[in-house]
Amino acid sequence: MPPEARVLTEEEMIQVEALAAVLTTEQLADYLGIARRTFYDILERQPDVSAHYKRGKAKAVGNIAKNLVQKAQNGDTASMIFYLKTQAGWRETVQVDNTSSDGSMSPKGLSDFYADVSAKPEA
Repeated sequence: MPPEARVLTEEEMIQVEALAAVLTTEQLADYLGIARRTFYDILERQPDVSAHYKRGKAKAVGNIAKNLVQKAQNGDTASMIFYLKTQAGWRETVQVDNTSSDGSMSPKGLSDFYADVSAKPEA
């Protein structure tokens, strides 16, 4: 007869929610004294545990995002840039012009490269 499946108590679920913001699933499993696979099985078997875990993660993300936006609104340039890159699609691009004024240093395409190689006499 297989051993009885581990079920988290309401108190453990509250702990999972509180710790989800700062611990990985492996660390949570260690904290609870169970294997990582057992913790994943519990998340699947007990929808309430999964909800507590997700809520804990979401609260942490929400708090950090709120602080980031506040810093950006208060004029922190790094926060402004980070927010605009991640939320508004801003990108930093650098275009390098490799052409020389006389064209002698201009990059060649592959077709030019192969034409040069095939035109050289074999030794």
